[in-house]
Amino acid sequence: MRRNKPGEAKNRAMRRRPRAWPWAVALILAAAFASESFAQSPANRRLDPAAPAHGAPSAADAPKPTSTRVTVHVEVVNVPVSVINKRGYPVFNLEKSDFKVYEDGVPQVIRYFNRVPAPPLRIGLLVDTSNSAAMTLHFEKEAAIEFSYNMLRNENTANEIFLETFDTSSNLIQDFTSNPELLNNKIHALKAGGGQALYDAIYYACKNKLMNAGPTDYTRRVLVLISNGVDVESRHTLDEAISMAHLAQTSIYTIGNVAYGFNDPGARYLRKLAEETGGEAFFPLQKTPGADYETGYLSHGQFDNLQQNRGLGAQTGIYGAERLLKLADALTDLGRQLNNQYDIGYTPSNPVLNGTYRTIRVNVDRKDVRVLWKPGYFAVHQPTSAGAAKK
Repeated sequence: MRRNKPGEAKNRAMRRRPRAWPWAVALILAAAFASESFAQSPANRRLDPAAPAHGAPSAADAPKPTSTRVTVHVEVVNVPVSVINKRGYPVFNLEKSDFKVYEDGVPQVIRYFNRVPAPPLRIGLLVDTSNSAAMTLHFEKEAAIEFSYNMLRNENTANEIFLETFDTSSNLIQDFTSNPELLNNKIHALKAGGGQALYDAIYYACKNKLMNAGPTDYTRRVLVLISNGVDVESRHTLDEAISMAHLAQTSIYTIGNVAYGFNDPGARYLRKLAEETGGEAFFPLQKTPGADYETGYLSHGQFDNLQQNRGLGAQTGIYGAERLLKLADALTDLGRQLNNQYDIGYTPSNPVLNGTYRTIRVNVDRKDVRVLWKPGYFAVHQPTSAGAAKK
């Protein structure tokens, strides 16, 4: 029987013992790598209070200046401008030297100036289908169809329109499309009924659709609202709706649908929505319709219940045709404005993205004209088009 030499058993035991230190080192390295990856992930970068917030959901949530570590800058601010003469037609013959642009009262240097072609339009068509619109919806649908056709009629158009309705809640009927026939069919099928949550509809149309409608330096964002301007059920306020339009860099154009002779409490809200977002308010049905020349009686809605006005009243006959024509004319005027805007771009003298709201003012060296422009923007990150060529 072989006897072990002294210390030989101990040496064999040590050779059989697993070597644990390589595994320990590997575990330590893996843990360090995972910790570093976690710290660099997008979700954790947003925890940095100095990092700019992307896609802020509302004006109140826009990033606030927190430290000098904010280094992202605004490259170009795009400002669509409409110049309208006393007859309501666009003014075409202005040059770059005719415009002066100010941001927070400070003169800015215009870098880009285009008349034709202007950047593509991203239009939200927001139609009131509440109970209050039941008597006018037929006329609104026909006018909206004509407007959509006029804005998309060119075969190679880069413009796009989405259709949204609202009553108690808002409903996306058709996403962005450049197909007028598709919109035609969807508009024809609209029916009225329900409450009236106007401000919520504006808020979510701007937040969910127009804010994500493409690069801000290569698109013009517009919301066209057909309504009486009354809100009875929204969770958001009028100011919150306007603030979201500012954040989405969207101009709101309103078309009032209240007929002449009726009380119109929502008109002031339609004007405010337009004026504070760089759009315009139209009230095509507020003009005196005059007499029904076939019967000799006034034929507007104020006298609908009089026996002599039935038949050719507010909903049928001559006045019904007038309603349709006036709504269509208002939307035609709007389309003409949008198709003939000046496209102005400047690099702001204060380029830091610090979340503040910057006001814009545009002056034009021309008498007897109305000037409409985007009134301002939030200095937050917005997607831009690196490949958009500017001349």
